[in-house]
Amino acid sequence: MKTGWIVAGVIVLAALVMGSSLMGSRNDLVTQREEYRGAFKQVDVDLQRRLDLIPNLVETVKGFAAQEKSVLESIANARAQMAGAKTPAERIAGNSQLEGALSRLLVVVENYPQLKSNENFQRLQDQLEGTENRIAVSRQRYNKAVQTYNTNIELFPKNVAASMFGFTREDAYFNADPAAKQAPKVAF
Repeated sequence: MKTGWIVAGVIVLAALVMGSSLMGSRNDLVTQREEYRGAFKQVDVDLQRRLDLIPNLVETVKGFAAQEKSVLESIANARAQMAGAKTPAERIAGNSQLEGALSRLLVVVENYPQLKSNENFQRLQDQLEGTENRIAVSRQRYNKAVQTYNTNIELFPKNVAASMFGFTREDAYFNADPAAKQAPKVAF
């Protein structure tokens, strides 16, 4: 009889320990999921700041470079796509399109020396540059949070909790634009 109680006690104790570990793993995964979601919200805030700056920059450039209408239209279209994106993957794709359009704008600016010396343009360009730096840092934090979350849902024992409680892998990462891997050509 005593042996039965001891076995039952050990089983109950083991179940409590495993249940506690399972709940701890679940809570860690919830925390990590919220961290990457929060990190994406910060990326979103920085991307919105960029979207808010772009119309002012475009209007300033329009005054100097009216014949560069196609570049300005591509920026407006990319901005609209980005503003209408609903999921992280759509925001990431829209962001890539917008970055390409902005890089073409900077090439246009090089052809207009008086535009580069315009005080309003300089201020807007400085704000946009600061925003781009914020976006880069926010992307890095988001990617790191997603990586930590994805790693933990695959490691034992958290993978057990992940499968039991429906945690799934997040695959929406910010990646470098393939064109960015090519060094720019400088000619004097």
